[in-house]
Amino acid sequence: MSIKNHLTTLRSKHQELDRSVASLEAAPAADSLHITQLKKEKLQLKEEITDLEAKITRH
Repeated sequence: MSIKNHLTTLRSKHQELDRSVASLEAAPAADSLHITQLKKEKLQLKEEITDLEAKITRH
């Protein structure tokens, strides 16, 4: 898989997590532990996206 394709996949996963977090936060009985876990996963994806984007711009 090329870096650009991988970036596209990561961005898609990031957006999906963003929607999931927003949906869970809007729920009356939101599970804060689950939301926190999703936010950590989202942050890890964002960091990986940023690193890959930096690699692309350096080349």
